[in-house]
Amino acid sequence: MGGGIEQHKGTVMDTATSYLGLQLPHPFMAGASPMSADFDTARRLEDAGCAAIVMHSLFEEQITLAENGTIRHMDPHDAQFTRALAEYPDPSQYPFRPDEYLNYVQKLKAALHIPVIASLNGTSAEGWMKYARLIQEAGSDALEVNMYDVVADLNVPGTAVETTVRDLVLELKRAVHFPIAVKLTPFYSAFGNFARALDRAGADGLVLFNRFYQPDIDIKLMAAVPSVELSHNNELPLRLRWLAILHGQVQASLALTGGVGTPADAIKGILAGAHVVQLVSSVLRHGPSYFTTIRDGLEQWMEWQHVASIDDMRGRASNQATVDAGAFERASYIKTLHSWGS
Repeated sequence: MGGGIEQHKGTVMDTATSYLGLQLPHPFMAGASPMSADFDTARRLEDAGCAAIVMHSLFEEQITLAENGTIRHMDPHDAQFTRALAEYPDPSQYPFRPDEYLNYVQKLKAALHIPVIASLNGTSAEGWMKYARLIQEAGSDALEVNMYDVVADLNVPGTAVETTVRDLVLELKRAVHFPIAVKLTPFYSAFGNFARALDRAGADGLVLFNRFYQPDIDIKLMAAVPSVELSHNNELPLRLRWLAILHGQVQASLALTGGVGTPADAIKGILAGAHVVQLVSSVLRHGPSYFTTIRDGLEQWMEWQHVASIDDMRGRASNQATVDAGAFERASYIKTLHSWGS
């Protein structure tokens, strides 16, 4: 599976794509997950045909604790902060310390032939971001930045949240020269405008969307408890909508992540405008060999539809040709409501 040109029943199909300036033989890559933290699993992903790997995240809290002994500017050994920091994992529970993460980047790059994309996960644009430069020096092909933050402070306006992320991109682009992708949630007041702002700030890629992990409530304990489930394709439509809106409107590469369970789901993402499709849940369910399954499904669909290349199909179902995208979205909403009657 090394090349982008595939021969299938006499028809030549070009499955190659470009993401963050990286040339990939096909669009299917491993998204950020614990899978990459195991070296043997990472090797199995490559052997199964995975086009690139996004590593598991190195967290801001890990870095600040190792660097200056604090988490979110609080000393975990200070009794007044014990309750506030009680839910954070012990440092021993992370797969790697920050320095070990850098060494692991080097190890993966030395062993794998596919691109390796490191991941930083945090909420601020403070000094911990110096690790972006260290990750670059370790040999990572690119960096995915995940600014996952549920802003519970009711005094913080939406513009301040967006400005923090935009300024982070500006700072990173000044500090490093490898590509930067930003993994986003859809929960911004005007997501399209925000995406364009990040694009203009220099983001090389936008990853749609981060899953919104929400705790459940244990009614016996009367307390919030973590709740984690693998994604399902009922999460896909929101991602398809924004891929379709952004296609052709931003220069950044677009990645689909979350809700891709079948080859048809992946095909929908590319038709909406995705350059790549990141897989996690479906690989956890079916194993690394699912990369072969989903690529075979794409090739069979391309032959059936007489589509010669990924470039020919990307964005075919996007809003790019729509005269008034807002009116189209509104019409789709009303049409959906009226369809209930039938």
